[in-house]
Amino acid sequence: MRPLEDYQGRRIVVLGLARSGVAAAKLFHKTGAAVVVNDRKPREQCPEAEELEALGISVVCGAHPDDLVTEDVALVVKNPGIPYSASPLAAAAALGVEVVTEVEVAGRLSKAPIIGITGSNGKTTTTTWTGELLAAAGLSPIVAGNIGRPLCDAAEEIGPDGWLVAELSSFQLKGTAGFKPRVACLLNLAETHLDYHGTMDDYVASKARLFANQTAEDWAVYNADDPVVRRLSESFRARKLPFSLVSRLETGLFVDPAYPLPGSSDAGPGSTPSSPSSPSTPSFPVEERWIVYRPGDGSERRIVQVERLGIPGRHNAANALAAIAIALAAGAAPEQLTEPLESFRGVEHRLEYTGTFGGVKYYNDSKATNATATTMSVFSLPAPLVLIAGGLDRGSDYMELLPLLRDRVKSIVLLGETREKIRKVAELAGLTDIKVVEPVGDAADTLRLAVREAAALASPGDTVLLSPACASWDMFPSYEVRGRIFKESAHTL
Repeated sequence: MRPLEDYQGRRIVVLGLARSGVAAAKLFHKTGAAVVVNDRKPREQCPEAEELEALGISVVCGAHPDDLVTEDVALVVKNPGIPYSASPLAAAAALGVEVVTEVEVAGRLSKAPIIGITGSNGKTTTTTWTGELLAAAGLSPIVAGNIGRPLCDAAEEIGPDGWLVAELSSFQLKGTAGFKPRVACLLNLAETHLDYHGTMDDYVASKARLFANQTAEDWAVYNADDPVVRRLSESFRARKLPFSLVSRLETGLFVDPAYPLPGSSDAGPGSTPSSPSSPSTPSFPVEERWIVYRPGDGSERRIVQVERLGIPGRHNAANALAAIAIALAAGAAPEQLTEPLESFRGVEHRLEYTGTFGGVKYYNDSKATNATATTMSVFSLPAPLVLIAGGLDRGSDYMELLPLLRDRVKSIVLLGETREKIRKVAELAGLTDIKVVEPVGDAADTLRLAVREAAALASPGDTVLLSPACASWDMFPSYEVRGRIFKESAHTL
């Protein structure tokens, strides 16, 4: 992609009227480009159109016109979720017109160094926590990207002395070419979004683009416990700062004593075994676990006790390790990080405590949009559990859920496109209390019924957990909407 000023007077097509598309359209309009925004949704579902047209930006709703992308188009900026098979993108490919996402544009615009955070699970928690750590260290962060605020908006605002902290999805990263974060972080990789990417190879390659343009002056933060991430890290050109829950790394962040790794003796390269204890019979009290930093010069620094972290769970200990590593790479001092690590209370829709009603605790984990995320959440809460799950069918068989359904879940309530698929797994796990909720009224009514069914299955002392293991788009416009309806339903039981 060229410098932004090179697009003055040239035709730019922006595909999609979501937040990122609106931000990109406004930005290119300011630079003097001739911007056309196109969204397939009907005009009445595009409330942003009027605002853009008032600025003099052309907006076309209701379809993708055949003549939208022609030889005179200099650039196409696509909404990350639009598949590359869409007709305007196919036309762009045939004509050799460059196609990017808003991330590439923001990377060109930002005067501040950028922190890019991606992974299959934990992105929002880690990105938010990183922002808190940098703010406590006086490093003036702005948090944006897949987390909510468009990156272009944040990139326009931030000055050279701040840090632009970006949560980035595989959809966003697939549409980058020259994007170069100062600090890049890869949390983990699990099978997800294959309906969009087609193959796991394409998904992994899209994530890996975060590191493609880094040099030895940059930092690569990565999860040394994830075998796929470890293999990718061999090609990173940036300075490496790994983190681990199960290994005492010579350089990086780790937990000491380590969390045991069930079913595996592979502690990862560059490490020494920590504790021989098993998950069921630890040889040390949990409160003695510390997060430790080794900069690679033979020294080490204890930063915080794991049990004092503001949010619980093994997966959140991993998120904390990543956030600390990022903050240290950005120049924070270790002593500046303890207080925000202890005071952070998580993000909405991610293992969010909703309340206790009738002696039953309710947790909103609507952001768990794949089986791995649900597994981590279930194992973070005490049994017995009543699980509400199901949603968009992306082709998974959900067999990954079998161990947790067998060992940790008392009852399950299922809804959405995947309700029958997950029911079969629950039956294989030996569950007998299985409620399949068929659609009633609108999607909100169906979820409200599911919450009532879960409440009927729960006894005082139990936990009801909404952790769908699926995206929300079969029923709801977003996981946020799904989570808020769950919370409202719990409060009105």
